[in-house]
Amino acid sequence: MTNASGYTLGIRLGGPVSAARPRVEAALQAEGFGVLTEIDVAATMKAKLGVDGAPYLILGACNPVLAHRALEAEPSVGVLLPCNVVLRQEGVDTIVEAMDPLAVVGIAESIEVKNVAAEARERLGRVIASLESD
Repeated sequence: MTNASGYTLGIRLGGPVSAARPRVEAALQAEGFGVLTEIDVAATMKAKLGVDGAPYLILGACNPVLAHRALEAEPSVGVLLPCNVVLRQEGVDTIVEAMDPLAVVGIAESIEVKNVAAEARERLGRVIASLESD
């Protein structure tokens, strides 16, 4: 596992995004996350700008229990949800990066929200680590 950018947790996997996606979704599910949204960035750029790009997906992952706790503590924290997970093609590999909830929640004042973010980070860290051992 790497902290690729200071605000993400990530890993490089061999193979295309299409092969990595089911593994990522299964790992997310094992940690209580579901995928609520999907943005196919490559398809959007092609449709809107006529630009061809490598496969690039943004999955909006949510753990309902953690989201509920955070929203109960600070309703405005919804602007920071869900946790984005990116799958992007780089050469023959797929880069998987999950946002580091602690990096973005630093602006929140609630201790409970920060505690939820710490738990979400632990869970997302396990997601990324499990992909390494697959």
